[in-house]
This record gives sequence, structure tokens and C-alpha cells, in this order.
Amino acid sequence: MSKLTVVEGSYAVAHAAKVCRPDVIPAYPITPQTHIVEELSQFAANGEIGACEYITVESEFSAISALIGASAAGARTYSATTSQGLALMHEVLFNASGMRLPLVMTVANRAMSAPLSIWNDHQDSIAQRDTGWIQLYAEDPQEAADMTPQVYKICEDSKIMLPAMACFDGFILTHVYEPVVLLEQDLTDEFLPPFAPEHILDPSNPKTFGAFADPSIYSEFRYMQELGMSAALKKIETVADEFNEIYGRYYGGLIDGYYLDDAEIVLVAMGSVIGTIKDVLDELRAEGKKVGLLKIRSFRPFPTDAIRNAVKNAAIIVPLDKSISIGKYEGALCTEIKASLYNTKIDIPVLGYMFGHGGRDIPPERIKKIVSEAEKAIVNGITIESSYADLREELL
Repeated sequence: MSKLTVVEGSYAVAHAAKVCRPDVIPAYPITPQTHIVEELSQFAANGEIGACEYITVESEFSAISALIGASAAGARTYSATTSQGLALMHEVLFNASGMRLPLVMTVANRAMSAPLSIWNDHQDSIAQRDTGWIQLYAEDPQEAADMTPQVYKICEDSKIMLPAMACFDGFILTHVYEPVVLLEQDLTDEFLPPFAPEHILDPSNPKTFGAFADPSIYSEFRYMQELGMSAALKKIETVADEFNEIYGRYYGGLIDGYYLDDAEIVLVAMGSVIGTIKDVLDELRAEGKKVGLLKIRSFRPFPTDAIRNAVKNAAIIVPLDKSISIGKYEGALCTEIKASLYNTKIDIPVLGYMFGHGGRDIPPERIKKIVSEAEKAIVNGITIESSYADLREELL
């Protein structure tokens, strides 16, 4: 039986990155991901990551640029970032995806400025949803750690070759101490093969990455990225099964469900709030309420077909977002759910809520209130499609 060890979430993720045997780690510390790269720095100083090159860079822009250079030369790479640091990488994120480099980066989700906030929401990674990176979201520190070798195996597949963000909630998960099974080196070596890319920068066999593309060929490059994302849909499911076979832990592939089979009200969410929702649903189910949870694990690629199948028998769907698309007045998850149901025979109302921005607490009572409002909407119809669940009217 695997041994449980009480560690900080950041340590669990750093340890997971270590046993994946990265060759190069360029890193810049930024709250709340700092503890991840601190631990990796210590591992490297102690000689615990083999011949890994740990590079202390001057900014997140430099970190992502170094990742690209190292990956193009054939190295397995890793880094971590958050919030403003991820935003500073924005320009280069497109380059990594366009050059089909399977970088792996942990994102400790944090709110964006201004006003300045160091607390959690999903606005930072959601803002990068169109950069061509795979995005998976973890529910707890164990899943965040276990997700690390999984994303390597996904994005290094020759049919995919796209970078990936393994996202988990800043402070709520990065700084919490919980019992975690630390990834074993021997099992990880069995699960994750060495990185052996087909195309690398090699003076003996010259190639170029990210070359100039005129209008006659540019669209085809983008289409091939889309094919890579499509291939990732199946690979994410397969890798989740393979991970379970070796380690004995399963989180769902693209999605997962909780009390979903007969649910009339289906809450849809990502990240650490799922734990709170599960506790609330245990109570509501004991009261006879048919409420279920659809956990979105893969936001990119977005699992449209899996979602359609999971919610087809619901009476109402309630996406819960820790992001907001300013000017659309709804969260990105809500928008994606609506788009998934468009032009299908699935005619189910969608009632979206936004909450938890800038780290505001999401107590069980708030989830219960949302369920109550969804019950009323089933009877009376929806009067507003999306709203904030936790606005303080006295501050407006």
C-alpha cells in the first residue's frame, strides 16, 4: 500500500515534477507558485534531479523563452507560474504551441490585477485559453501532483506535440498541507517513457522552428494544431486509465461525475471548489434532492461530446465560474457549456453563476442557495442567464 505523507501542495507538485526527470527547469518565483520552484531549486542543488539544468531567469518572459529553446533542442522541460507572470508570457505561449513544443507548466491559479490580488480565481489561465495550450484543472493536491506525469505523456505524444498547463488553485491548494501519496520514481519511470522527439534543433541535421509563413500556408499550421488538440481528447482519457493501472488512482479523464446518473440539477465546475460542492451534495442527496456535479478536468481541449452525453437527462445545467468575460457578463465555462449544447437536440436551460473572484470564500451556504435558485428556475423559467453569486451590494 502506498504511503501517505503530509506535505504542502506545492511540495507534492515539485516532487512530481522531479520524478518526471526534466532536463531543464527555467524558473522565476511569483506568489503563490514560489514554493514549487523553491523546492525544485533545492532538489537540483542536492543533485536529486540527475543532470537537470535549473536556470534562475530574470522574468517569466525569459522563463518561457528558455523553455522553448531547451525543448526545441530535445530537452524535457518544466516550469511553474501564475497570474501576472503567466500574462507576461502571453506572447511566447503562442510560439510554444505553434512550434509544437510539448512544454509542461504548472499554473498556480491567481487573480489578475488591477486591483492587485494575490488570491485565487481562474482568470489567469482562462485568459490564455486560445493560445493553443492543453489545460487540465486539478481538484486537490494529490490530483495536481498526479496530473504532472499525465500531462507529459499526453503532450509528448507524436500525434499531439502541444504544450500543457496543469492548473491548480493558488493558496487553497498550493499552500495547504494534506496527506498525499508522493509519486514513486520506479512507477513514474514505468508510466512515463523518456522524451524522444522526432524533430529537434541539431547542427548535424539543420531545421528551423517557427519560420516565416505567408498567407498561402499559415492556416494549415493552425489547422494542424487543432488536429493535435483533437488527438488529445482521446489521449487524455487513455492516459488517465493507464495512470490508474499503474498507480491505482483515477480522477476521470476529460470529465468526472458525482451523483450524476439521475441528477435533475447539474452543477458544473473546475478546481478546488469541487470539494465543497461534493460535501454540499452529500447533504442535499440525504434530503432527497436530485443534484449532481459535472467536474470539468480538461478545459482545453474542451470535451464537448462527453459533456453532451453527461448532461442530456438534466432539467437544468448550472456552470459555476471563477472567471468572467468582461462585456459578456458570464464566465468562460458557462459560455463553453452553452456552445456545447447549441444546434443539438439537447434543449436544457443553462443558468450560470460567477463567484470566488480574488479569493473570496465560497461557503457551503452559497452552493445551497444556488441550488435553491436552480430549483425555482426549473419551475418558473430562467429570468437571467448569468449572474454573480456573491456580490456585496453595499459596496456598489
